[in-house]
Amino acid sequence: MPEDTVVLEQPAPPPPAAPAAAPTGSSSFGRSVAVVVLLVLSAVLTTPALVAYWGQRTINDSQRYIDTTGPLIASPEVQKAVATKVTQAIQEQVDVEALLNDAFSGVIADRPRLQLLVGPISGAVNGLIESQVNQFIASDAFEQIWTRVNIRTQQLLVALLNGDDTGPVTISAGEVVLDVTQIIDAVQAELVNRGLTFADRVPIPDKDRQIVLLDSDSLNQAQNIWAFTNPVAKWLLWVVLVMLLGAVLVSVRKARTTVWVGAILLANGLLVGLTLQIGRQFFVNQLSGTVFGPASKIFYDTLLTYLHRGGQALVLLGFLVILSGWYAGRTASARATRGFLCNGLETVGASVAIPQVRSVGKWVAANAAWLRGVIVALSFVVLFWGNQVNRERLFWCFVLMLVLLAVAQVLVGAGRAPDEPEDAAAPTGTEPAPA
Repeated sequence: MPEDTVVLEQPAPPPPAAPAAAPTGSSSFGRSVAVVVLLVLSAVLTTPALVAYWGQRTINDSQRYIDTTGPLIASPEVQKAVATKVTQAIQEQVDVEALLNDAFSGVIADRPRLQLLVGPISGAVNGLIESQVNQFIASDAFEQIWTRVNIRTQQLLVALLNGDDTGPVTISAGEVVLDVTQIIDAVQAELVNRGLTFADRVPIPDKDRQIVLLDSDSLNQAQNIWAFTNPVAKWLLWVVLVMLLGAVLVSVRKARTTVWVGAILLANGLLVGLTLQIGRQFFVNQLSGTVFGPASKIFYDTLLTYLHRGGQALVLLGFLVILSGWYAGRTASARATRGFLCNGLETVGASVAIPQVRSVGKWVAANAAWLRGVIVALSFVVLFWGNQVNRERLFWCFVLMLVLLAVAQVLVGAGRAPDEPEDAAAPTGTEPAPA
């Protein structure tokens, strides 16, 4: 090689770009542990949180309590139970037959056969009392009295759960009793107005003015549960929902975790329903053989109607979340379903020839990821707005979400469609001028 020859060294090729860093083993393990902890805590707390939230809203909220207990008096079974209690309280203190014998003593002495009429007349008077009580209990006037009594009862029930045992709801002989003096006094006044003046002079003993609600052991349990759950009842359910959402966000396999979240909601919804059924049978058995026995089912179902609806909504929500997790998953069936739906909707969008729609579609296609998140978040805001979650609202919120997602996918198809080529020369209909 000549001495003046310069040898140029080839530069070393640059090192290949490092692939995107995947989660390290320790990081992935830590996230998995966090997901498991969040799911387990949520599974354990969902049912207690739902029950505590129902109790806090139904008992603490006067309007919600009236909305729950007010319709009870419209039930024929409850009307009959109240009327029977009041009628018995009056009839047990009125010996109509003795009153008739005393009033007609001189006449009966002259005409002994009139004694035969005392029995039928006393039966007729007792029947009249029962009829008048039934009519009054079914009237609008009594409905207003019922509302006032329930407003006062709600206030004093809260006080009783907090340890204050004074007022219409009190503890007597180891039992929690409801004082219905106001109802009986109103019925007596109405009977006097309708001509049965002796009802005003009937002394009703205290024992006949009380309805046993539960024994003291049950009260102690209720007070302990109330003391534990009432301070956290407002926000415990929201904490559970945040934990479920956090489990999905932290998880590496979000679709699979979403399915687990749905399974937790579904299982807890079924647990609430099963618990209510068992409690219903226990409650009916407790009141069996009493005046309120025939009305026990109506009373239980009405008082727990919001909790029952919440359990049903939880079952439906769990099913929909499971369906959403499967749809977003990696299974062959999920991928095929996504491909079929997305391709079909995008094909519809691509067939739209309106320039304005395609212009909007390009923006939607570029921002599709976060737009889908906004749509889902908006659906949940509508669902929980006003704390009135039920099956109907859940169904329509899900339909709203599907419609908005479908519209977004159609716009994505319109934005991804190739623009129509413009003609090189528009026909003018005339020959060009010669050069």
